[in-house]
Amino acid sequence: MTKWQIEGELRNGEGELLDFRFHGCEGDSDALVLIGHGVTANKDREWAITLSETLARSGVSSLRFSFAGNGQSEGAFEASCPTKETRDAEAVLDFVCAQNRQHKGRILFAGHSMGAAVGVLLAARDKRLAGLISLAGMVHTAEFAQRKFGAQHAGASFMWDLPLCPLSQAFLDDMETVGSVLSLGREIQVPWLLVHGTADTVVPIQESKEIAQQAPNSAFEAIPEADHIFSTTADEMARIVCDWIQLQS
Repeated sequence: MTKWQIEGELRNGEGELLDFRFHGCEGDSDALVLIGHGVTANKDREWAITLSETLARSGVSSLRFSFAGNGQSEGAFEASCPTKETRDAEAVLDFVCAQNRQHKGRILFAGHSMGAAVGVLLAARDKRLAGLISLAGMVHTAEFAQRKFGAQHAGASFMWDLPLCPLSQAFLDDMETVGSVLSLGREIQVPWLLVHGTADTVVPIQESKEIAQQAPNSAFEAIPEADHIFSTTADEMARIVCDWIQLQS
């Protein structure tokens, strides 16, 4: 089967260096999963590491990365927003495809929270993706920004009181401009898995159910009592993802 080759520096269209970790392996699967995180996070969140390691054990390669301005990636956190992160994700896809032109493997994108909204934006316009995975996926971006940060002030507040994550007007404006990715659901023609916890208090599980109903080729899985970051259920989430990928081969 396909052995993915990924090495060198990964930069986005703005020239910012994006931090990534590639988990390559030989196995029965020809798939490569690109893993993108959510707001204020990075590639080294426990759920992302668990997912990569579980995929590797099942013979599936993966690449997890931090969007610009997050984690160890270059760029300003204040510039982080769905539209810019979609361009980052596209740069990751360009990077992988350029090094594997002769390969016939499948590339899938797995996004968590706002990273899932990024995945929808990417999959709706980029036909190189063979599959999409949404984990605790955000759908209504404008509503989320208002609900979580509506009482705060751009330039003077921090997201969830994290000093490295200042709330910016660029973020608020873009969340409002995107508004919602619900209408894009019907444009996602590739196989699409949506996984959401019933105890998620950050993004309501109803958002995943709602957009799954729009998509022609979707599968929805609820994890009882799982929170937004799958803090005690990451192994179960990863197993669901791996089983679904194997069914698509």
